[in-house]
Amino acid sequence: MNNSTNRDFDGDWAWCVNPFSVDDPRLRNGDKTMSFSLSTYLNSSFDYVFFSSVVVVDKTIREAILKDITAKDYSVIGITLTCSEETLRERHKKRGDANECSFFWLHLKPYEGDYVINTDNKSVQQIVDEIKVIVDSEING
Repeated sequence: MNNSTNRDFDGDWAWCVNPFSVDDPRLRNGDKTMSFSLSTYLNSSFDYVFFSSVVVVDKTIREAILKDITAKDYSVIGITLTCSEETLRERHKKRGDANECSFFWLHLKPYEGDYVINTDNKSVQQIVDEIKVIVDSEING
């Protein structure tokens, strides 16, 4: 991945309402923004497009976002990052977030078929290396 062109897009950038309620109907506008942005990136000749969003663990939301992507000839590799509550609390505190630490997303079941990476006691580089192995294995079959 180091020698390729890639683009990353965080789905939270497309959300404009409470991120802890996937039931807010205004979020479906954010889903459309995600689909549009992903279509744009996928049609821009990047080798990889990395899209991160907690909402795509929800089957209905993921399918709606993917359905509205207009790009052709791309593949989806789903990866769910997880950790222990203790690790999440430590990361929350370390970044100086004064809000209450929520475990809502942590306890959701990963999307069926996603690869799951436990990030406890791993550096960012170790996690990236694991993701690269998954992507390379999917691409090279």
